[in-house]
Amino acid sequence: MSGRTLLMWDEAVTGYDFGPSHPMDPVRLALTMGLVRAYELDRKAEVVSAKPAGESTLRLVHRADYVAAVRAASADPDQADQAYGLGTLDDPAFAGMHEASALIAGQSVGAAEAVWRGEAAHAVNFAGGLHHAMPGSAAGFCVYNDASLAIARLLELGAERVAYVDVDVHHGDGVQAAFWDDPRVLTVSLHEHPRTLFPGTGWPEETGAAGAGEGGAVNVALPAGTGDEGWLRAFHAVVPELLADFRPQVLVTQHGADTHFEDPLAHLAVSLDAQRAVQEACHELAHAHAEGGRWVALGGGGYAVVDVVPRSWTHLVGIAAHAPVEPESVIPSSWRDQVYARTRQSGPGRMTDGRWPVDWRPWEDGYDPADRLDQAVLAARRSAFPLRGLLP
Repeated sequence: MSGRTLLMWDEAVTGYDFGPSHPMDPVRLALTMGLVRAYELDRKAEVVSAKPAGESTLRLVHRADYVAAVRAASADPDQADQAYGLGTLDDPAFAGMHEASALIAGQSVGAAEAVWRGEAAHAVNFAGGLHHAMPGSAAGFCVYNDASLAIARLLELGAERVAYVDVDVHHGDGVQAAFWDDPRVLTVSLHEHPRTLFPGTGWPEETGAAGAGEGGAVNVALPAGTGDEGWLRAFHAVVPELLADFRPQVLVTQHGADTHFEDPLAHLAVSLDAQRAVQEACHELAHAHAEGGRWVALGGGGYAVVDVVPRSWTHLVGIAAHAPVEPESVIPSSWRDQVYARTRQSGPGRMTDGRWPVDWRPWEDGYDPADRLDQAVLAARRSAFPLRGLLP
């Protein structure tokens, strides 16, 4: 197993562009890579590009008629078929949609292949994490589900246990659906409660298909307003124990930055510092429980495209490359100049929200059954843990 880290990057991923009024502005990707370079993390992680996902790879998860519909919308956006979720407000059709989506998917699949084959211990694709796309439809700003495709490729290569941990503010519904009845994949999602946020799924009672799939899905539905302490408490109350029991050969994680208190599309109150803490925890869990520390880390949501996303994912790259950026680090002025040139906004000055180190209370210290956060953790544990032979 090589100890190197790969950073999957191709400038053309910024072609994944739903238009100027859409919240998923591809400038977030360009600014993230700019900040990675400003910190010279491209010298710590090897920057590589994989080929776009081809038809046979896309078919590992997506139906043939859906791929054909994406290709047709890509060639003529005005003729997009909304029956496939294309040409909608969430997923407007655009010229080159198929090519850009397949390229992002290809980076995640390439990351998974490299990690499985021992060519790298860790691989990051922050352009990925498009976890809402379903086998037969686009959804939630996601056209092809690169996370599911990466996992499906790992299974095709012979993996018998793959764990997927999703800390995006939205439920990782597309990945859960793809492996609902597959005992080789454990999906864990921490997200804002479905009562208050898209996609309206991710209830703790969703635990996998009856039979072989039971206990293969774990959902922690967090109350709106959850902040750093509660978010970290919930993560550590659920994820480490599951991974220690499951012993994945590969850990795949999704790091949507939209849990942040500045994100305009959701209602959690998590800081950049807590996001960094979870990234560090995922890194440590990969080394503790995945064979050889195999770790594929993906991006995801995040719509505070200047102040939050680039900093969060630059921390992720630094952690994966074993060259973590200090939270109190002053951001290079060259990057702030780039921000202003591209957005006419002033970029943030430091790599922290001023909350580092983040404190939280371990679950083992006891819980309060009247506390809404603890209720959410208990609901997840009571629904899923016994199905895995674990005490709730």
